[in-house]
Amino acid sequence: MIRLDKFLCETVGVTRTQATRLLKEKRVTVNGDIVKSGSLKIAEDADVEFDGASLHLSGPRYIMMNKPEGYVCSHEDGHNPTVFILVDEVGADKLHIAGRLDCDTTGLLLLTDDGQWSHRVTSPKHKCDKVYRVVLDDPISEETADVFSEGLLLRGEKTDTLPAQLEQVSEKESLLTIHEGKYHQVKRMFAAVGNRVVGLHRESVGELVLDDSLEPGQYRALTAEEIALFMPRK
Repeated sequence: MIRLDKFLCETVGVTRTQATRLLKEKRVTVNGDIVKSGSLKIAEDADVEFDGASLHLSGPRYIMMNKPEGYVCSHEDGHNPTVFILVDEVGADKLHIAGRLDCDTTGLLLLTDDGQWSHRVTSPKHKCDKVYRVVLDDPISEETADVFSEGLLLRGEKTDTLPAQLEQVSEKESLLTIHEGKYHQVKRMFAAVGNRVVGLHRESVGELVLDDSLEPGQYRALTAEEIALFMPRK
């Protein structure tokens, strides 16, 4: 059991005085009932809501979002809205992104407050393949797949890209699987072969595939099975 005001301090990130004020303002419910006393003892898994958002002490959070175009993957930006304004969760400021996407890139985005887990998603040594659906300005040349499969040296880099797999979908559309995450890598790879990316959508990271029921801007918590995809295998 835990005092309600202490529960609020730990889940919302407020002081004891601020927690008392929130309770007096009738912004907190326990099992559907408004509670104004911070001394109330509750179970750590009680159904507590603050301004309609559920609060939990259960540990780290893991979220999948279908990132829309025009949003940046940072907490603050002077020009564009950030993906975090789409996250209607208490303590959203404590989340970070495991594998950022460019402002104009859409698709699978992972958010968490578990640093070790996100490291396993992004670290090259864990080899989490990333699959992108790519729309090009010009038809894809016949030699592009071979060039990508051999690896190529991008401008400003000291080492070649790792071999990547290109599956052509149509004249100007392909699925590209890469095994690393260099800066603007997909766009730079196609630029290196004389083409320009006009649409980029991440479909999967490792074995985790974007939930096709999520509309752009929507998100959901990962299941235990999905979280485990990036955990050490026993």
